[in-house]
Amino acid sequence: MTFWLIEGAYLVASALFVMSLYWMNDPRTARRGVGAGVVAMTLAIAGTLLNPGIVNWGWIAGAVAVGFLLGVPLSWVPLTAVPQRTAVSHAFGGLAAGLVGVAKFYLWQGEPESFTAFRTFALVAEVILGFLTFTGSLMAAGKLQEVKWIPQRPVTYPFQNQANIGLLLVAVACGFALVWKPVELAALFPVIVVLALAFGILLIIPIGGADMPTVISLLNSYAGLSAVAMGFVLDNKLLVIAGALDGSSGLILSIIMCRAMNRSFTNVLFGAFGQVQQKAGAAEVRTAKRETPEGAAQILEMASQVVIVPGYGMAVAQAQQRVRELYDELTKRRIEVKFAIHPVAGRMPGHMNVLLAEADIPYDKLVEMDDINPEMPQTDVVLVIGANDVVNPAARHDKASPIFGMPIIDADKARMCLAIKRSMNPGFAGIENELYFADRTYMLFGDAKAVVGDLVKQLAGGSGLH
Repeated sequence: MTFWLIEGAYLVASALFVMSLYWMNDPRTARRGVGAGVVAMTLAIAGTLLNPGIVNWGWIAGAVAVGFLLGVPLSWVPLTAVPQRTAVSHAFGGLAAGLVGVAKFYLWQGEPESFTAFRTFALVAEVILGFLTFTGSLMAAGKLQEVKWIPQRPVTYPFQNQANIGLLLVAVACGFALVWKPVELAALFPVIVVLALAFGILLIIPIGGADMPTVISLLNSYAGLSAVAMGFVLDNKLLVIAGALDGSSGLILSIIMCRAMNRSFTNVLFGAFGQVQQKAGAAEVRTAKRETPEGAAQILEMASQVVIVPGYGMAVAQAQQRVRELYDELTKRRIEVKFAIHPVAGRMPGHMNVLLAEADIPYDKLVEMDDINPEMPQTDVVLVIGANDVVNPAARHDKASPIFGMPIIDADKARMCLAIKRSMNPGFAGIENELYFADRTYMLFGDAKAVVGDLVKQLAGGSGLH
């Protein structure tokens, strides 16, 4: 009877995991998808606890208590911190898989018959993927959190890629040696663990902040693959299914992100994208035109169609609520307002969508890059809030630029552009933005929340409707 209860719980949980992923494809059913995922995980845990082989409930209760103590505070982070919160979740998932692999390896030392070639191979894959995901995710979270001792810019040194790949190959070679003789060569196992931990750190160090959306989804894929391997080690079909869903969805999302930047996986992982570009000799000195909030408000008030391009600067300033107030003020004047969403804007997939949803911006006003670009020439004013590289025209024509070929939002094609930025410092790609020096672009310098707040005050204090 217990066997059928466990299998039934796992079967329903598997179906709910699949439906959860399906429902989260659409904003209208996303909440249902989250609920289905919660129910699926609850059933999975309940089914596991029904296992008659469990003998030490004290350890389980202790682990659950630690999980609550860590998980509840992490659920309180602001939406602006969701990218690093997601990276920390991946770190915990990777650590769990790695620790399970370590425990199984040493338990099997007393049961050598458990070391079949396939199970040992799965265990080695679980440990390598789990531990590199753990340290890699912690490094990514540190970059996103702007921890002082973890630079956001890429850190490179001579022969870095060769050294990193060599280190991984040594870990893999040790893994194959263990598959061959898991008991006799057991001393190689700690070496694999240390190499995997080191590789996770070294993998993320040369990656800049601009590539964090792709890195986050790729780490998600690694965490899922480690769960698949753990499922084979523990002979748990539900882990295999859930891990495969997680791993494949993360990989697909990473591919979408790379296409959105017109770059390859190898370029993201090993290209050190984001190093500040050195200017050649006597470079032309250009001056950006400034505008005041009063003048910008008058420009916006005279427009018929406004497109707002949100970026990481909006997230850092936590300006989404002010943006909602600006949206309300403009729509009161019967001005059509849309939001142009670049696939890699922010620091995680869908970052801008999440922030704007928090501010209750109507979802039908969020328009993807490919759909909004044809409308840009007819747009009266485009308001860029903290976005940088995703609106840089150099991506179209400057073959020497690190972002050459990356699809961008055509903000420069609008009749007028207002750009909010703290300073003229380059964005995460490490290059100047040509848009800021264009004839029809005017800069509004300052914190995005404060500047948008000033625009709202100016509009609210104006007279009459548009």
